Amino acid sequence: MSVWMHRIETAVPEHCYSQAEIGRQMVEWTEDERDQRLVRMLYRSSGIESRHSVIPDLGANFLIRDGQGSFRQQSTAERNAIYSREASKLAVELGRKLLAAAPEFPASQISHVITASCTGFFNPGIDYLLCQELGLPGNTQRYHLGFMGCYAAFPALNMATQFCRANPNAVVLVMCLELCTLHLQINGAEDTILANSLFADGAGAVLVSARPPEPGSTAYRICDFESALIPSGVGAMAWSIGEQGFDISLSSYVPKIIGAGIGEVLQPLLTRNALSGQEVQRWAVHPGGKSIIDKVAASLELSPHQVQPSRDVLRDYGNMSCVTILFVLKETLQVATARLAPFPPLGEGREEGESAAGGSARRMGDGDKVCAIAFGPGLTVEMGLLQIDRTP
Repeated sequence: MSVWMHRIETAVPEHCYSQAEIGRQMVEWTEDERDQRLVRMLYRSSGIESRHSVIPDLGANFLIRDGQGSFRQQSTAERNAIYSREASKLAVELGRKLLAAAPEFPASQISHVITASCTGFFNPGIDYLLCQELGLPGNTQRYHLGFMGCYAAFPALNMATQFCRANPNAVVLVMCLELCTLHLQINGAEDTILANSLFADGAGAVLVSARPPEPGSTAYRICDFESALIPSGVGAMAWSIGEQGFDISLSSYVPKIIGAGIGEVLQPLLTRNALSGQEVQRWAVHPGGKSIIDKVAASLELSPHQVQPSRDVLRDYGNMSCVTILFVLKETLQVATARLAPFPPLGEGREEGESAAGGSARRMGDGDKVCAIAFGPGLTVEMGLLQIDRTP
């Protein structure tokens, strides 16, 4: 039975900051000269131009300097209280936006809600709020996937797919929401400095069902999923609850570990679907950072065009944890919906008559395979194989 991702909608908090201004603020908050040099280097080379946050005024009232020059940092409870308030608003806003964009799926038809988040906790949570505020049926089944990290969208989508295959009438609302900037810390640790330079806030939502897409629409057909571990990276990425927010371990070696292992962990998904890497036209790579995109592209021999949506999302939004891959998939679908792929100019690695991905120029849309990949603590790799379907 075929299952589709019918609509993808996204939302971000109202406060938007340029990476340059965040970097200047971080330098001001950093005492050690060596750490200041590291901050400047990371922010210049991040590949990020802007990020969104629920924290107003660039954190002026979030980190408060005391009389001795150190900071009074928010406690975990204080940060979680902000999460509860702001996540509630963002979730409801996005839920309404998704249903408004998909009139073929009225609220009365939603059978399941799946939410994913790792940056805060409260109960009843955003799954409950969505049911109440969107007017979903009282018997809507609710599931929350918590504290997984950047790969959580894939278990959520996989769960939604299984529900739809078990019940052809199921309509599943999947929402990923992260407020990563609430865990901003100033402690001099290199892992923290790196995390501060990358993470941002946002939300993404999608409707999943076995109902064929509406005429004239373009949607992702969900083909397959694959999960894998790269045990050599188990200590390179981790996430725990501390006294002043959630503490992250994020080694600068993560991109190298992923680059070295991605080909091997991807192979079962491709083999099971009788595909080679060259037969996958588009790649939605979680932009955990510029170096991660670089290493994956180099290891899989992908063209710049094939990972451009990942770079664009990183540039405009930063790393929003599990939300980010939904932004990339939305961008990828928008590009593929165009009648012709946006090829690079001739002379920039392309001969006349050749597409950006190699071979002869061709129309995009029906049948294009998309491989989506995300990474998280473990080191966990989650993958999904999708097909772009354009309904006449």
